[in-house]
Amino acid sequence: MHTAYIQIAKHLIFVSSREEETMAWIREQFRPADPGEVAARLPDIILRVSSGYGKPAETFNVQVRRDDNRLTYRRDDFLLETDDRYTRASMAVHDDTALNHALMTLYSAHIVHNGWGLMIHASCIVQGGTGHLFAGQSGAGKSTVAMLSRPRPVLSDEAAIVCLEGDRPLTFDSPFRSDSVPTFDPEPIPVGSLHLLTQSLFIDRRPIRPSELVYRIMDKIFYWAADPAETVKLIALCGKLAEHVPAYDLYFQKNDLFWERIS
Repeated sequence: MHTAYIQIAKHLIFVSSREEETMAWIREQFRPADPGEVAARLPDIILRVSSGYGKPAETFNVQVRRDDNRLTYRRDDFLLETDDRYTRASMAVHDDTALNHALMTLYSAHIVHNGWGLMIHASCIVQGGTGHLFAGQSGAGKSTVAMLSRPRPVLSDEAAIVCLEGDRPLTFDSPFRSDSVPTFDPEPIPVGSLHLLTQSLFIDRRPIRPSELVYRIMDKIFYWAADPAETVKLIALCGKLAEHVPAYDLYFQKNDLFWERIS
């Protein structure tokens, strides 16, 4: 059995698998946990991974089923089974893409369940020591914004991790990438703004009221409803995000001039 301790944001995850190729991919994609952290506490998530499951996914829809204190998340290319605290899980996957998406599913459910934070369909760019989120569904321009923003540091280009435990939202380097490489920097960055993206022929930045942001951000969270109580937690976290982070509609062209409206 091959094993590894990895770290996502503040969370320690113990992963095991019989397949060396699977573990090699995990070690490459995720920050190795600090040995002192491993010695000091138990992992937040214990995960077993196997390969050879299913077929390439035709859609990204995930079917969720609950049986007492067990939950099952099923897609064409992965099967994820976990306890209802999202601390002990197993997943069978078709390929690396499926493994990445199954890990996103588990991690997002874990941080919502514990009221820690959200994983948002967003890129996150650092400007002047502050993280700026650019959110939208596939095709909205998250990766484009990340590319246009270089050489500014990119904390995420697909799935931003935001901690909402305190009154100051923080964002972390995300290992869940599409076109960029994780920095593995363990230090969080304060969140300065959130933008909902629209590609346009003109550039504009319009404020969004907190009450409006709550329902507009919901479909941009990596989350698959398993239980009404968990959805209540999700809504509360979206409310906290809206309360503490200024939000805007950002209309942008395919150039970096939109930063003039932000800086």
